[in-house]
Amino acid sequence: VRVHHVRSCSSIRFLKSKYLCVFDKSAFKFSHQHRLFRTSAVSCGQIVQFKLSDIGEGITEVTVKEWYIKEGDSVSQFDSICEVQSDKASVTITSRYDGVIRKLHYNLDEIAYVGKPLVDIEIDASKGVAPEEDVVETPAMSHEEHTHQEIKGHKTLATPAVRRLAMENNIKLSEVVGTGKDNRILKEDILNFLAKQTGAILPPSPKAEIVPPLPKSETLPAASKDKARKIPVPVSRPIVFSGKDKTEPITGFHKAMVKTMSAALKIPHFGYCDEIDLTQLVQLREELKPLAQIRGIKLSFMPFFIKAASLGLLQYPVLNASLDESCQNVTYKASHNIGVAMDTEQGLIVPNVKNVQVCSVFEIASELNRLQALGSAGQLGTNDLTGGTFTLSNIGTVGGTYTKPVILPPEVAIGALGKIQVLPRFNGKGEVFKAQIMNVSWSADHRIIDGATMARFSNLWKSYLENPASMLLDLK
Repeated sequence: VRVHHVRSCSSIRFLKSKYLCVFDKSAFKFSHQHRLFRTSAVSCGQIVQFKLSDIGEGITEVTVKEWYIKEGDSVSQFDSICEVQSDKASVTITSRYDGVIRKLHYNLDEIAYVGKPLVDIEIDASKGVAPEEDVVETPAMSHEEHTHQEIKGHKTLATPAVRRLAMENNIKLSEVVGTGKDNRILKEDILNFLAKQTGAILPPSPKAEIVPPLPKSETLPAASKDKARKIPVPVSRPIVFSGKDKTEPITGFHKAMVKTMSAALKIPHFGYCDEIDLTQLVQLREELKPLAQIRGIKLSFMPFFIKAASLGLLQYPVLNASLDESCQNVTYKASHNIGVAMDTEQGLIVPNVKNVQVCSVFEIASELNRLQALGSAGQLGTNDLTGGTFTLSNIGTVGGTYTKPVILPPEVAIGALGKIQVLPRFNGKGEVFKAQIMNVSWSADHRIIDGATMARFSNLWKSYLENPASMLLDLK
């Protein structure tokens, strides 16, 4: 029996070949509370079971971190529904329909599974329903006679709304990589594609609000800043002594850290430390900061560290490589996707700046500003968090000097930067001067990187930073 239409009236019509059979409601009884039919259209009030799409990277479950809607709220296409967090990234789920929210299938911090319903949305039947979604009819009959329809049509590449968004921005869908189920192109894919083309910052979810810097009149005096840095501030959260042990599941980014660090234990780490005199770089940054601010960018030391590392990787490409599981082949990465470890409310995350080898210091600073803003707002996407080839971790922002960084597989090297300190040092004439000193700690995969290679790379990186003008000779 092939069902073309199901109506909530006193009779149900079935089409079979050329014949039309009509069953009276009283003569046709259901033996079960729910019956499944295949249908290609629904012509009465409808509730769409909006399922969690495949968000890629092999993710099968996510944690619901925040709902932006509640039951009874009206939503439109592309309105934010909720924020979910996997072990790789935070993702904002948006609506594909105009309608009214009728049911939330999960509470906060519950695990949602790919392919399972997130919410039920009541839609206008006259507007039609996307063929790959499950539809639950709301008939005008008793609960015992509830009829469910399951739609299983042909899978399309993108919804009309997504196609319209692509057309308005002159984007060819063939150039966009779909992250939905069966490579379906979602709104997020279009926005991510636009961001890559224009360098634009994707709009944050309603949860996030980036706080602008204080005006100069409201900033603390230099002496107060120095004093504030030296005094650790306790975490401002209430301390409750319950007297009982508490067990919580490992979720989100913490789960990713468990997997990554477990894999990192298989790597024989080689450590190397040195100190860098950043006196000239500190002066150069002070000169360039106002110019960067005019262009709307906050200039920190990290863009210089990243660019110097990229110039060093051009000379020592084995540090920008990966080793296969059987330890038989080394892959030298063409792109320098340099990761920057960030400490966020969600835990440790390591987004990376793509293609540093072809970026200027200003472009790196601009991308870092974007990643830091999205990281603070919990809005970093999977593309930002994957594909890294080399990592720098600035432990100095917390206050440390030396550390033993752990390599992030499949990478083969990582550097940890200590805080910058004003210390006495001797110049070439034996005179004591005030120097801006930073310590660096390197870790390398000793299976393919020897100590001499790591030391030579570190020396080259150090020379670029101690004499920043020398980078001009090697910039492309």
